This record gives sequence, C-alpha cells and structure tokens, in this order.
Amino acid sequence: MNVNAIREQFPILHQEINGHPLVYLDSAATSQKPRSVIDAITRYYEMDNANVHRGVHTLGSRATEAYEGARAKVAAFLNAASEEEIVFTRGTTTAINLVASSYARSVCGEGDEIVITPMEHHSNLIPWQQAAKATGATLKYIPLQPDGTITLADVEATITSRTKVVSMTYASNVLGVINPVKQVAEIAHRNGAIMVVDGAQSTPHLKVDVQDLGCDFYAFSAHKMCGPTGMGALYGKKSLLNKMEPIEYGGEMIDFVELYESTWKDAPTRFEGGTPLIAGAVGLAAAIDFLQEIGLDDIHRHEQKLAAYAYEQLSEIEGITIYGPKQGRVGLVTFNLDDVHPHDVATALDSEGIAVRAGHHCCQPLMRWLNVSSTARASFYLYNTEAEIDQLVGSLLRTKEFFGHAIG
Repeated sequence: MNVNAIREQFPILHQEINGHPLVYLDSAATSQKPRSVIDAITRYYEMDNANVHRGVHTLGSRATEAYEGARAKVAAFLNAASEEEIVFTRGTTTAINLVASSYARSVCGEGDEIVITPMEHHSNLIPWQQAAKATGATLKYIPLQPDGTITLADVEATITSRTKVVSMTYASNVLGVINPVKQVAEIAHRNGAIMVVDGAQSTPHLKVDVQDLGCDFYAFSAHKMCGPTGMGALYGKKSLLNKMEPIEYGGEMIDFVELYESTWKDAPTRFEGGTPLIAGAVGLAAAIDFLQEIGLDDIHRHEQKLAAYAYEQLSEIEGITIYGPKQGRVGLVTFNLDDVHPHDVATALDSEGIAVRAGHHCCQPLMRWLNVSSTARASFYLYNTEAEIDQLVGSLLRTKEFFGHAIG
C-alpha cells in the first residue's frame, strides 16, 4: 500500500487543527471520505437526482439503476447469495433493531434465550434487552476472559437448546478483539438458533464472506468504511427475511392496499418504505469500489501493523493501561493514563491537532467490566501512518508531564 498516495485522496486530511497538521485517529467512530465518494454523491445530485422505482422518465430510471446497482455491489462485496438478501438501512443500529423487533419478537417466548456478550456496543445490546422484555425470553451473556476475549468452551456452555438468537460483534470497538463468529455460528446452528453479526467494526477492515461465516444476519454502516453517514445495510438469508414482518409502513413497501388490510412485497422492498437515501447508496457503492481497488487484505495488514506498533509504543509510557489483547486485534488501541481523565487526554491531544475518542464508547457494561468509567481510544485506518502514532506518543508524554506538574 502506498499510504501517501492514499492520503492524497482524502481532502479533509490536508488541514491544520489548532496550528498543527491534522492527525485523525478516530476512524472507529467515523472514517474520512475519499474524493471518489464525495464526487459520486455530488454527481448524483447534479445529474441523476430523482425518486426511485416510481418514475418512467430518464432521471428516475438512472436513479433507480444507481440505487439497485449499489445493492448488487453490496451483495457481491459480502458474497451474499442474492442481492435480494440486502436491505438498505440507516446503518448498523437500524439493521440490528430490525432483526430484534421483527424476527426475534416473532420467534422468542417465555423461557427462550437470547445470547450476546458484555463487549457489545449499545446498538447490539439494548435491542436485545427490549426483545427479551417484550417476549419473556432470558438475555444471557457469554463471559469474557481477563484479556477481553471469549472462548468457544464458554460459548458452548452458554448456548443451549432454548437459545433462539445469538448476536455478537465481529470486532470490538473498545477491545479491538476479533471474535470467532464463524465457529460461534456453527454452535448456534447446532442448537437451533440463528446468528446475528454486528459488522460495524469489521466490514471496513476485513474481507467479509457471509456465506463462509455462516451467519443468518449481518449488519454494517457505510460511514465507517469511507462512505456517507446515515447509510448502511442488513444482510439476511432470503428465507428468513421473507418470513419477517416490516416494522415501518408506507409507500413502496406494499403489494396491495385495501381500506382495512394491506399486504407486503417480498424482501428487501418490504423493509424499505418511503423514499430511501439514494445518494447514500451511491456513496456506499463508490466506497466499496475504493476499498476493493486498494484491497481489503492489504488494508487489514496495514492496520494490524499500525495496531501492533501503537500497542508497543504506548506500552512504554509509564502509567498507561491498554485494554484488550495484544495480538489479533483490529486497528485500534484503547487506553487510560493514570490520574488523567480521558476527556482531558483527548482535549490535550486536540490542542496539538490529534483527534482521538474519549468516553464510554457506547459500551457502558464493558466499561464496568473493565472497572473504569471511560477510556481514550486511538483508531487507525488505511490513511494513517507510524509517524502519526509517534506524534500521538509524543503528545501523550507531554500531556502526562503537564498533568503531573499540575497534580504535584
């Protein structure tokens, strides 16, 4: 990978923040957008803007072709069996809520089980809490090892014949751990359960093959993989999607409407009522083209190299605590500096142009498991360099010195 050439394609990176060159280390929250994605969205609004599926005029046809072409591109990107297995959503959160509100509430009952882990983002935790409350099912958690990983032995012990749904993040947005979702899916299926994968943190960084993973549902967001915000998708096996009831109603998703009854189109249309985010689909398709041109395997290797380097360099700072396993992680490092609040760390780093995330990262149960209220997180992507990690380390040393004098 020619990182310098890649960086040239991201206009936002070429600016100063507080008098310093921007060092953007917050891609796990949202990634930056390359010129090709920005141009694709602009071109759609300038040349093709019209509603989809409804008009026979030229602009409507072009917009529909772009929208459905994006669906086909997502299906190929995930190796879905059919483009009919791709439902466009506002992102990972909406996609998981759709499965929890439609599928889980229809199959779960008193005494049934929904299994997740304590490392889940709130968007893959709260929907299952609510589904359990609505159906009388029991919400169970696969325990974490001291380094934040899970073992297949614990998975086997937690999933039972009463389990209906297993949902798990492929990669943790705090610990960086990559979970063995393929093996977990096999265990879930052996017990008669379905497997849901939160792919928000994996899709931008790993080559994903949903058929190989064996998952029944897979959710991801465009904005974490160089695409626009407010756009994402849910992969679902066609047989399951067509058994699910929609949770939003309106135009386009219907088959026939009578005065007192209505029927729905087949998936994915039944889940896409109203005018969709057409430009978002165009931007997502452009982001997929961009990532595939570079190569997901190369991106993953680059990020693993950065993560390992960051882990090594940060570990040499006295008084720093790093969370999650040393090996087998995606491109992020979550940490705390002794006696300095993470928000103060982030503010100090921002004063030198370095953007990191601070807070509970929408993982409050995990924070409690770690016995902290919040952490700081530096996350890396294809446009980051080891030199930027060196800048992070230098700024953290200055931050430590400043607050050490202040406390002293």
